[in-house]
Amino acid sequence: MKAFRNSKNLWMLYEKEVPHSRFCDPAVGVSPAEKLSLEQLQLLRNAFTSPKDEQHTRETGAKGREEHGMNLEEFQEVLRSVIGADIEDSWVKRFFTEVDISCTGRVKWQQVCSYFLLEYSERQRASISMAALLDTQPQIRHCSHNKREPTVRLVAASHPPPLRYIGVSKGGQITVWNSSLRILKTLGLAGDPTEEVAHTKRFRGWTTDAVYMGNFQKIAIATDCRDLHFVTVSPTSVLEDLHLYGFRSVLTALCYWHDAPSSEQPPLLLMGDEKGGVHFLRFLNPSQGLFRNPSKKDSDPQRIYFPDLSEHSSMVSYQHIPSIHQQPVTRVIFEPSTNVIMTSSESDTTSVFFVNVSLKGEPYIWKFKQGAKCFYYSASLQLMVTGGGDRKVRLWSRYVTSSPIATLLGHHTTVLDVAIYQPVGQIFSYSRDAELRVWDISTHDCLKTVRLQFPCLQPGHIPEHGNFPFLLLSPPLPDEMQPHLVVGCQDYLAVLNLAEMRRGGGGWLTDEDFRTEMPCLSCAIYNPVLRQVVTGQTDSSVSLWDMETGRRRLHITNAHGEEVLTCMALDSSHRRLITGARNGTIKVWDLLNGLNLHKLEPVTNSEVTGLACLHDNQVLAVGWSQHIAQYNIAGAKDLKVKADMSWKSSGVHKSDILSVCQCLNLRVVATASSDGEIVIWRMATQGPILRLRRKTPARATLPMDSLLFLHNRAGNTKFRNRGILVSSQAGWLCFWSITEEKHTYGQFYAPGHSGECVLSLSSDQHKNTILVSGDTAGCLQMWDISSYGLNIQHESSCEPPPLLQSWKAHKGALVHVDILEVDGRTLILSASVDGPAGLWTKDGDHVGFFGQEAIWNIIDVYQRVELQPQGKTEVYNSILTERTGGELPKGGQRPDSPQILTQLEATEAAAKLQERVPIYTENLRAQQLGTDVIQDTEQQQSTSGKGEEDPERFSILAQHQSAGATAEPMGEGSVTVSDRGETPDVFSTHDPLWNPETVAGALGEESMTNTMTEVNVAPLQTSRACETE
Repeated sequence: MKAFRNSKNLWMLYEKEVPHSRFCDPAVGVSPAEKLSLEQLQLLRNAFTSPKDEQHTRETGAKGREEHGMNLEEFQEVLRSVIGADIEDSWVKRFFTEVDISCTGRVKWQQVCSYFLLEYSERQRASISMAALLDTQPQIRHCSHNKREPTVRLVAASHPPPLRYIGVSKGGQITVWNSSLRILKTLGLAGDPTEEVAHTKRFRGWTTDAVYMGNFQKIAIATDCRDLHFVTVSPTSVLEDLHLYGFRSVLTALCYWHDAPSSEQPPLLLMGDEKGGVHFLRFLNPSQGLFRNPSKKDSDPQRIYFPDLSEHSSMVSYQHIPSIHQQPVTRVIFEPSTNVIMTSSESDTTSVFFVNVSLKGEPYIWKFKQGAKCFYYSASLQLMVTGGGDRKVRLWSRYVTSSPIATLLGHHTTVLDVAIYQPVGQIFSYSRDAELRVWDISTHDCLKTVRLQFPCLQPGHIPEHGNFPFLLLSPPLPDEMQPHLVVGCQDYLAVLNLAEMRRGGGGWLTDEDFRTEMPCLSCAIYNPVLRQVVTGQTDSSVSLWDMETGRRRLHITNAHGEEVLTCMALDSSHRRLITGARNGTIKVWDLLNGLNLHKLEPVTNSEVTGLACLHDNQVLAVGWSQHIAQYNIAGAKDLKVKADMSWKSSGVHKSDILSVCQCLNLRVVATASSDGEIVIWRMATQGPILRLRRKTPARATLPMDSLLFLHNRAGNTKFRNRGILVSSQAGWLCFWSITEEKHTYGQFYAPGHSGECVLSLSSDQHKNTILVSGDTAGCLQMWDISSYGLNIQHESSCEPPPLLQSWKAHKGALVHVDILEVDGRTLILSASVDGPAGLWTKDGDHVGFFGQEAIWNIIDVYQRVELQPQGKTEVYNSILTERTGGELPKGGQRPDSPQILTQLEATEAAAKLQERVPIYTENLRAQQLGTDVIQDTEQQQSTSGKGEEDPERFSILAQHQSAGATAEPMGEGSVTVSDRGETPDVFSTHDPLWNPETVAGALGEESMTNTMTEVNVAPLQTSRACETE
């Protein structure tokens, strides 16, 4: 087992997590960490470490309260002397209970220190926002058509939709990608026809930059041949159609702007060159094209010699500002709101240059060592960020050129690109060694450093990059598209998804948080001590809900990073929550303040499916590891708690363990696996003592979905040897005895429809008279089990207990159901994959959904329900109207009284039975009757003759025969039991539509006989069909 655990350093799973954040309800008041000053903390410490008086010193020793601690009354007295006499008792009690997490009734100074250490650490961590990067490592795409040359520029083309990416390699290769970065089209730039060799016009230069011209659906590409290539990129084709050549210098940077909402200002193409100048091209008639179109005699691109541009004066105007910089222009940006042109270079004297396009007014010039290799400007924030060869990232104010707001240090090589991601207030910077850093604008802290693992990276070698590695796509974006950053390195692209809003920090719950739509639930639990419902969501968040109002009191986001929560449990005091996740991590939380108290050692990096806490706060965890891991959180003082693998679980389960439950009265634990096996373990020896398994159809391996011990029966000497364990498998509920020789005490199919499963079970554990099951169709069933499972059920019988209530609670599968006893009244909790948890009365009346906008008052709900007639009267309103002619029943009977309901059920059952008989054959096939039943039926049919139906055959199929139990030794003091049970047909005996007395009351004995005969034909025909197949 040591080798099994140490195969990997699984503690690293916690280090890689996205940090969690907690949001508290403002109604809880100010935290002690905020209320107490440093001087008051010193006084509180003195109160713990100094004895109260001489007598107290003699009785408790020199250490006094420091060792023995204080009870609530003493703690309240001390706080009154430290803070003031007007301090609220409720605040002091909450402070005391948050410190006394072990519920000993006394707190020591060491516990107080631990509490404040956790609280201050949480607040310090929460004060730092989280990096917007959602991926630890990005998706990598290979630009196979680049011929090992770097991508100079990647642009996004969103108009016309759909979104496409256009990449331009250094060698002039154009690649069009879809939104998933799958290659759609490729094209190579055409070369100079005067240099045609062997009838080919291969491009022989290097590209320097590219820009997308959205209103023209073209991409302009600059090269070191002192020219511009214009390529039309439509959703269906890529075609180079224009070549502007003969510029006086090489164009090094491009920028394009057009007024999308209106056409008052002509589109503008800006071009920076190698001599530090800037060129302007304004397109005067964009509806007619870029330039004047001559009659073309061939399919070659139109060629325009730059000195002859005056011939196109009706279509385009040209302007040139020479020598703005003493070095080549590295970036050019146009700010339309102020008509300002922004350029940069690696010059010390003109690093960044801002000037109005009209050239009026004084320019703004920033000067710093080695200039700017790159820069980015945010008009809304009035901030500029620069990067360059000195490896520094500088943050500048728009109107202050003398000194930067901040200088961000950390890069080890030249900074190639920078960007401001405004939605979260962060800066991205990327250096030549493929290192990406995320900075917080307000605090100037480096939030995250990611070494991008490009396949082209080699130790000791600096990879080749294009001039513009970044493509940042930020909101607003097309529907269902997430913000992301694309980074280019040589012939590879890395895609990193970004958060749409600021993450981390924590704080207070707001009204918007109370109304926020809940994600899908994965688990839930009720806390009777705090009177709260705890839900776990698939987005790795945990919420605590007040039972009295349905309002959220605490919310923890990223509880396990970004891993789905799979299970949860409460500790013995019901003050701590234990959660398990899909990646094998387990955490312990303080339910009063949301602090993460412990992180439990993962056994594997696979899913944790079940948690159970024993009476002495020993936590058991099971899952895909097929082992039982134990953790001692009773007196744990460290954040990390190691796993105890002393349970003899190696090799016991042959498949993944899906469920675990405990029975303290019998000191046993039960686990169930995906192969349908149940194993009973003795706590004292930590070893298996019994195996249980239902017989399923041949070659069918059905998982065991849920387990439930009936604690009241287990604690009763009269019933503890009867059916005390309930299991759920493929919708079948089976009652087991774990002490008798005969282990099966009843089984029945619970869901109302075939093909469903029961994922959760609950019972009123103080009496065990009610069992609630929740199935994958979203339906709840409430059964009367007061007399069920107490006697050995006949082998051929699958008689269910009385069905008290059944209703559709959710649209999706129910992952948790629970019976709650609140103020002497019974409520039902339901949690589904389709959204929020719901609360119901025992009669199926809906109280509300946790998180709904309307806040309920549980007292008002009781009064409202008590004033209404019990039961679902509205279900029978239509039938009642038909039978009484629209008049209410006489004699003072309520519409849902037993007498009326019996008549109504009979009428409704008869009508629905006639509708269901034709589809019986189809449903029966889904029930997977045993092979022996089919063979027995055919034998009887062959004896009776073709075309004749034996009336006894129906009983053969309806009784769901099952074989007896067989025992196999597991070893000394143990036994293996296998019980055989068959799946029932669609007309299960608990179905109100298949009740002979009910149906006979409406149709009469003669009609009932005809109905039985008609139903009798379909099963036999189905049996023959199954055998033939």
